[in-house]
Order: sequence, then structure tokens, then C-alpha cells
Amino acid sequence: VQQSVALEGSVLLLRAGKISFAQQVDNAAKKGAIAVLIYPDPQDYKLVATTELYGHVHLGSGDPYTPGFPSFNHTQFAPTKSSGLPKIPAQTITPNTASALLQKIGGPDAGGNFKGQLESVLYKLGGIKNITVEVNNMLVNKEIHNVFGVIKGFSDPDRFIVLGAQRDAWGQGYAKATVGTSVLVELAKAFHEMVEKDGFRPRRSLVFASWSAGEYGSVGATEWLEGYMSSIDKNVFTYISLDGVVMGHGSFIASASPLLYSLIGITMKEVTGPLGSDKMYQTMGGNDWEAKVLRPMSMDDPAYPFLAFSGIPSISFHFISVDTEAYPYYGTNLDNMDHLNYQTNQHTSEITAAAAKFAGQMALRLVHDHRLFLDVSRYDGLSTAVRQIYKRVIQLSQSGQLKGVSPSWLNQARGSFQRAAGSIKLAIKNTDSSDLEAWRILNDRIMSVEHSLISPYMSPVETPFRHILFGHGPQTLASIAQTNDTEQLRTQLALATWTLQGCANAMMGNIWDLDNEI
Repeated sequence: VQQSVALEGSVLLLRAGKISFAQQVDNAAKKGAIAVLIYPDPQDYKLVATTELYGHVHLGSGDPYTPGFPSFNHTQFAPTKSSGLPKIPAQTITPNTASALLQKIGGPDAGGNFKGQLESVLYKLGGIKNITVEVNNMLVNKEIHNVFGVIKGFSDPDRFIVLGAQRDAWGQGYAKATVGTSVLVELAKAFHEMVEKDGFRPRRSLVFASWSAGEYGSVGATEWLEGYMSSIDKNVFTYISLDGVVMGHGSFIASASPLLYSLIGITMKEVTGPLGSDKMYQTMGGNDWEAKVLRPMSMDDPAYPFLAFSGIPSISFHFISVDTEAYPYYGTNLDNMDHLNYQTNQHTSEITAAAAKFAGQMALRLVHDHRLFLDVSRYDGLSTAVRQIYKRVIQLSQSGQLKGVSPSWLNQARGSFQRAAGSIKLAIKNTDSSDLEAWRILNDRIMSVEHSLISPYMSPVETPFRHILFGHGPQTLASIAQTNDTEQLRTQLALATWTLQGCANAMMGNIWDLDNEI
């Protein structure tokens, strides 16, 4: 684009890497491209030149023909295409095929960001040769089955956390599916033995979920979320993803709801690292652990539908090699035991055990303590996003582009949220640990936070990821701060204000106290 290359009517050759296939194809379609080819460049992937990448291009999750509602047998809806399905053909190709294309397409030299390490290739921008893309995928219907195991809580059995892993993969999927499934099974066995043999009595229930069709965009998990939306909203308070927990050694990263940040830090102080005797907190950054460990949750993260579609505080975490954010064999047929052992320096077993301890310790604290360990004070990202909108609205108002709109109401809603969070923090401090009914009421207030940040004004069919901070669509605070459409800004600003105020109201609990409290 910077070199004024026309993209309309073009076939785009894209390097795999920084964003998902679905986002790449969606961006290409918006620029007027007619097809996309995606290849792994040797600069990013240390693969043999004939290696194929696997992945999906659905900018969403779940069954793409039943967006926003479950594809159960009794669902009486005509098939409806998801708005996230690609509007142009897309196909992954090998480095060899990409090299052959680059040698023929000609055109001006490519910029530094596109140039990679394909051998004997001059990276060109094309425009000389005509390329025809023919994709011969076959659409077939397949029945899928999720598998669940449950340990019921003894005090609040209707409140539960979910630990989940996808069990299928294109190719061998050792790091992607096998390790996560083995951790899931071992955790289920360990908690069962604690109850049966050690007298452990969890207050809340644990659900162990083995998801089907994860490779196609978390289909099994999303269909479950869609099928039991009303009960899940009230009962599930945390999701822990076990997908891809072991990808290397020496480093550790996590993506999560801010409500879980404090618990992540505490768990790192309690769990010993996979190699040596030091706690994870010491080896993964100490006081600076948040900057070194925490990452934004991407749309293709298996935990993302739980957070952005259902409003469930969620986490995914990965032991990874130092100075890298990716496992080079992910999504290829080379994702096998030998390659993972190579990446972990032959310590796959020890790192897998550490991953199980980390997930298990988080789950144990969440189901055992009288207090629901979700920290509402960690949602400072809301204030940052509101300030960006405030600045944007003032800027547009002063330039005359936007009239009759004030950001002050959104700012007041932010203040209400902060006061409600302070009220919960004070209640935690003052509530007697033996008063079970008081704690259940307080925990319900805490549980309401994430779900109340799901915009009730957006259609789950058109905009499934409705979370105003972590979602995808015009309702997000980031989108409101960036849009040039003043009518959209006006509407979405009002809706975001009421969403945030509604969240603050839910956090306060009794509605007759709201006017005086917030």
C-alpha cells in the first residue's frame, strides 16, 4: 500500500505469522483482493520447503452455518452463513510453491517487512503476471461430540469452573491436542482421588471438557456455549484452557481476563518451575512478571469464545522457548513428539507436569476458598479505553465534525464501575468467613462483572464477540475511539455507556441501593 500497489482485483501472497489466517483473509477482502495465498516463510518458520500449514479462515468460532445459535439436531433454523466466513478464496501453500510464484510475478521490489529468507528469490510485489487460484474444498456435514467429566461441589454445586482441551487435530497435533488432553485427564484423575481418598470437599463444581472440532475454530466449545447460554451465564465463573500448554522451555506466557491477573501471580508464587527448585514467580520475571508473562488474547485462542462471546473470565497459558512467541511446528504435520522434545530440550514430561500443577493450583483455589478469587480491581484497562474515547470525542467536537455529543456520561459510568469495584473490595474485607450466605451473594456480584461487559445491544448472530473491551466489532471501546463514522460513534458511545453502567449496577447487587451508592 505504501508503494501505491493496486490491491483491487489482485491475488495476494501473504506471509503467515503475526495475525491469524482469518484476519489476513478478512483484511485482504476489505482491500478488494479476489484471492489469498498464505505461506510460511523460512524467516518465521524453520520448516522444510515442502511443509504445509493447516488452519481455518473463519473470522469467528463455532459452526459457521449456525452463527450465534447452536447447531443441535432440534435447531429449527435455516442454514445461515456466518458474517465471518471469507468472501474470497483462500489457500495455504508450501514455501516451495511460494518461491516458484515469487520468481515469476515480477514487479517492483518488496519492502523490508515482506522480504524473508526463501532461497534464490528476489521478493517482488507482482503486477506483471496473471495468477489463477482454484480452490477445490468439499463441504461436508460431520457430527461432533464433546465429552465431559464432573466433580460436584459440596456447598455451591451450581457454580463451576471448566477446564478444557481440544482432542482432535489436523495432522499429528502432539503439542496442539495430545499434551493438553493428557493434562486434562490427569487433572480429572487427581481431583477425583482427592475427593475419594483424601476427603477433599470442593465448595464449587469442576467440569472437565474434551472439545471436538477445535481445529475448525473451537467448534465444539462454541456450540456448547451457544446451546446452554442462559445457564452458563449464571453458573460458569472461570474457564482454564489446556490447549498448547507446552511449546518449549525457558519462558512462560499467559492471556487472560484481568479478573484473573492476581490469581496468576499468586499461583506463580506457589508452583515450582519445571526445571530446578525455584518458584515460577522467581524464574519468570519476579516483580516484573506481568510485563514478561501477560499477552493480549488473540481471536484464534481457544479461550477467546469463553471470554468474548460468553463473558466468562478465561485463561490460556503456554510454556514457550525463550525469545519466541510461537511453536514452529504448530499447525503442521511436523507437530509430533520428537519435535516437541527438541523444543523442550528433552524435558517435555517435566514441563507438562508443571503445566498441570499450574492449572490445578488455580482450579483448587477457585473451587475451594469461600471467596471467589476474581480480582475486580484489576480492570484498569477500562479506564485507559474510556480516556481514549474521551480524547477522541473532544477532538472531533472541537473540529466541528461531531456536535451534541458529550463523553462525560461514559466517564461517569467508568466512575460508577470503579466505585462498585471498591464496594466489592470493602465487602470482601468486612464479610465474616463463616457467613456462607453473605459470601454467596458477594460472589454473585463478582461473577456478574465479566458477563455484564458483554454488550446486550449487539446481535450474537452478526457480532458474536460482544465484549466491549476484548470483543471484535463496532461495540468495542477501541473501535469507538478509532472510527471515523460519526453516526456510528454517536450510537455506539451511548450503548457502551449503558453497558458499562449496567455492569456497575450488577456489581452493586441490590438495586434499591444504586442511586445512593454509585
